Amino acid sequence: MSDVVALRTPALRTPALGSPLFRFADEVRDALVRGRPVVALESNVVAHGFRSPGNLAVALEVEQAVRAAGAVPATVAIADGQFVIGCGAAELETLSTAGNAAAKVTSRDIAVALARKALGATSISATMAIADRAGIATVASAGLGGVHRGAQSTFDISSDLTELARTRLIVVCAGVKKILDAGLTLEFLETQGTPVIGYRSLEFPAFYCRDSGFRTQVRLDEPYEIAEAARLHLELGGSGSVLVTHPIPEADALDGDRIEAAIQEALARAEAERITGPAVTTFVLRAVDAATGGDASAANRAVLISTAAAAAEIESARAALATGVVDAR
Repeated sequence: MSDVVALRTPALRTPALGSPLFRFADEVRDALVRGRPVVALESNVVAHGFRSPGNLAVALEVEQAVRAAGAVPATVAIADGQFVIGCGAAELETLSTAGNAAAKVTSRDIAVALARKALGATSISATMAIADRAGIATVASAGLGGVHRGAQSTFDISSDLTELARTRLIVVCAGVKKILDAGLTLEFLETQGTPVIGYRSLEFPAFYCRDSGFRTQVRLDEPYEIAEAARLHLELGGSGSVLVTHPIPEADALDGDRIEAAIQEALARAEAERITGPAVTTFVLRAVDAATGGDASAANRAVLISTAAAAAEIESARAALATGVVDAR
């Protein structure tokens, strides 16, 4: 006789539905009320991740990947003193053509962006912070921010990592960008108690590349396994979010040695040109794209679509577990 267990998750946190700070797309609002799967997407990739007009096409492709996998996409942004939860076509087009008029918003910038009523394109950390308050359980992105190379002396660590400790989400990504230190990032995540689950791969990926040289904590192949692990982590008082990594499809992956050579050259140029702080990441990524003849941008697009689809699969499983009775054999 099978063991049939009602698998419950914490009550859906939707006080934001009545808050004037939040502006929900009708589709997203309806899905949250009904307990249907919703995946939050960052908007910084729309405003700054790709050059116009290709950035708008990528944003729409990513949203379509979420829909095709059974969930509702909710691209997150800030506009007119509100959180926009589910950008419409007009809002995505505005972000895609705004350039520097759309500020990159990390978690520390949220209050200032709201107070200034600025147009804000949310990074991963800001998207996590906003999604958590909006009652969305799953966030998808391409490459997570992490511990930078040389952080032993610079203390340069992305707010994405500390936001994982503050929020209670499932965050799906393709590991960390190749320009970061994957090993130190994993050490940091272990210290703060963030589970790192490889979805159908044990290797910890590095954005454009399928393998960073490090491994995840565990490999799980079924969305329901990940959803159940996340439920238990949150229900038993685990520290922060659950990080799920999903590598770029093999056909779209770039050679690690080729990318490393381009990164080293770009970092040397950045130092010579005295480029520092957050500007280094953008400079290096664009230099790598130029060095690869555009192959890096194509890989970036593939990563975004792949992780969005994976996140939708996992979020659909999470929503089913939260609202139904599941055979737990």
